[in-house]
Amino acid sequence: MKKITVAIDGHSSCGKSTMAKDLARRVGYVYVDTGAMYRCVTLFALRHGLFLDDGSIKTEELQQAMDDIKITFVFNQETGRPDAYLNGELVEREIRSLEVSNHVSPIAALGFVREDMVRQQREMGMEGGIVMDGRDIGTVVFPNAELKVFVTASAEVRAQRRYDELKQKGMEADYDDILKNVVERDYIDSHREVSPLRQAEDALLLDNSHMTIAEQNEWLLKRFEEATKEEAISSLS
Repeated sequence: MKKITVAIDGHSSCGKSTMAKDLARRVGYVYVDTGAMYRCVTLFALRHGLFLDDGSIKTEELQQAMDDIKITFVFNQETGRPDAYLNGELVEREIRSLEVSNHVSPIAALGFVREDMVRQQREMGMEGGIVMDGRDIGTVVFPNAELKVFVTASAEVRAQRRYDELKQKGMEADYDDILKNVVERDYIDSHREVSPLRQAEDALLLDNSHMTIAEQNEWLLKRFEEATKEEAISSLS
């Protein structure tokens, strides 16, 4: 049976990665966390002093450095999920910090950054059999994906989830700061000139504000089974 492409878009901290990882594991597909890719670029920029004191970016210097930013994913046998590596260094923990969260949206809004990330993402998914989540997967990266899902939840629910995740990892967290970050990222992601966050016309909408992780995972698995069944039928006709 032909393997399909699953594109999952949505707001920050709405559980996209959690459900995408679970689906990929259950159906034997490759999972790619595109948000982690932009976080890696952001971490690189922070480490190399490419942010000014007012939060603006040294865009020319970052553009010149893009060829030096290599992002890869390595499957973690212990967690059963892929970890992000920046130039060969495991940075999965570092890219989830609030500092990176506070700087990632302006980085992701840069045209040359998105162009390079989209190129890498398309190379990863050329053969299908991939589950990819982000902000523009169904609209820009894979507009012909067989299954598109747009995920959302209230800002308050998403902030609480992010807070709980950070505390569980033993990292410092302040709910009010996280909520402010979530609201700001929503605005920037939806209003940027290049590939703004929006629901594709043929994407299924999922508001998981009041769903458990198990419930959203089952919902996505059912949609996947329906999509693969439809693809199998169309290939025979």
